Amino acid sequence: MALDVAAPHRGLIDEATRLYRKVTWRLIPFLFACYVAAYLDRVNVGFAKLQMLTDLQFSETVYGLGAGIFFLGYFLFEVPSNIILHKVGARLWIARVMFTWAIISACMMFVSSPTMFYVMRFLLGVAEAGLFPGVILYLTYWYPAARRGSIIAMFMTGIPIAGLVGGPLSGWIMHNLSGVQGLAGWQWMFLIEALPSFILAFCVLAFLDNGIAEAKWLSADEKALLIRNIEADNTGATEHRLRDGFTSPWVWLLSVIYLFFIMGLYGVGFWLPTLIKGAGVTDTLTIGFLTTIPYGAAAIAMILVGRMSDAARERRWHIVVPGVIGAIGWLVSIQFSTHLVIAELALTVATIGVLVTIAQFWCLPTAVLAGAAAATGIAVVNSVGNLAGFVSPYLIGWIIDSTHSISLGVYTLAASLLIGSFLVLAMPKRLVNR
Repeated sequence: MALDVAAPHRGLIDEATRLYRKVTWRLIPFLFACYVAAYLDRVNVGFAKLQMLTDLQFSETVYGLGAGIFFLGYFLFEVPSNIILHKVGARLWIARVMFTWAIISACMMFVSSPTMFYVMRFLLGVAEAGLFPGVILYLTYWYPAARRGSIIAMFMTGIPIAGLVGGPLSGWIMHNLSGVQGLAGWQWMFLIEALPSFILAFCVLAFLDNGIAEAKWLSADEKALLIRNIEADNTGATEHRLRDGFTSPWVWLLSVIYLFFIMGLYGVGFWLPTLIKGAGVTDTLTIGFLTTIPYGAAAIAMILVGRMSDAARERRWHIVVPGVIGAIGWLVSIQFSTHLVIAELALTVATIGVLVTIAQFWCLPTAVLAGAAAATGIAVVNSVGNLAGFVSPYLIGWIIDSTHSISLGVYTLAASLLIGSFLVLAMPKRLVNR
C-alpha cells in the first residue's frame, strides 16, 4: 500500500480551514449587522433629501454641505478613536460608538434650519468615528493577510446591503408615515432607522470578544493555532510602532488613493436616489426599490472578487480593473440619464465598480501595517480618505446649483475613480500581494 506523505499536510490545512470557518461564522455576521446599521444611519440623509429640501427650503448646496460635514467630525476623531480601541478593547469601544451615533441619528428628526442640520451631521461624524477602521483593525487580530480579501469583502457588503434594505425601507417609511402624529416622513425615517443601532450597541457588550485570547468559544489548541498564524503573518509587515502609522510614506500614498475612491463611494450613497429620480421616477417608494438592484449586484460581486483575490494572492489588479469599470458605468449613466433602463444598468455597473474597488483596497493597508502602527495607520488612511466624503457632496451640490445639471459632478466622480485606480499601481507587488 502506497504511503500518502501529503496526508498530514492536508490534515493541517483542513483543520485551519475548519477553524477559520468557525471564527467567520462567529464574528462576521454580527459585525456585518453593525456596519449595515451604521452605514444606513450615515447615508439615509440621501433619501431624506427627497422631502427635506422642500419641507425646510434647503438648497442643493445646503444639503451637500450638511451631508459632507459629517466627515469633518469623522476626520478629527477617527485616529484618537482607533488608538483608544487598541488600548481598551473592541468590545467596550464599539458599543460606545454605536450607542452615541444611534442617539444622534434619531435626533436628526428635529432638524429645522441649515445651522442645526450642519451641527447634527458634524456630531454624527464625531460619534461614528472609529467604527469602520476599528473593525478593520479588529479583523487583523483574527485573520492573516492571505485570508483578508474575502473576509473584508464579506464585512463590507454591509454597504450594499444597507442600500438593499435601506432603500425600500426608507421609501416605505417616507411614503406611508408622512403626516402621522404630525411628523414628516423623513422625520419618522430618522427615528425608526436609529433603533437597530441602539439595540446592537448592547448586543456588542454581550457578544464581542476583544481578541483570540478572550474567546471562550475556542479551545486552547484553536487559540494557539490562530495566534501562531497572526504572529507569523506580522513578520511580513513593514511597520509595527505607533508612530509608523503616521510617518510611513505608504500610509500617505494609501490615504490619497482612498480619498479618490471615497469620492466615488459617496457619489453612490448620497446621489443614487437623485440620479434615479432624474431618469423619470417620481414616487419615493419606487425609487427605493430601484436602488436595490445596484446594491444587490454589488454585494454579490464583492464576495466573488474577494475570493478570487485571495485565491490568486493578487491585490492590485483586483482593485484597478473594477475601478475602471466603475468609472465607465458613471460615464454611461450620465450619457443616458433620461433612459431609465440604460441608466439603471449603468448605475449598477458603477456601484459594482466602486464597492468592489473599496472592499479590495483594504487588503493593502492591512498587508503593509502591523502591531500598534496598524491602529494609527488604518485610521489615518480612513480619516484622510473620508475627507472626500465632505468634498464630494458639497462639490456636487454646488455644481448642481451652479449649472442646473448633475453631469459635471458625475464626470468628477468617474475621474476620481480612475485616478485612484491607477495610483494603486505605485504600490509594490512584493509588499501587498500577500
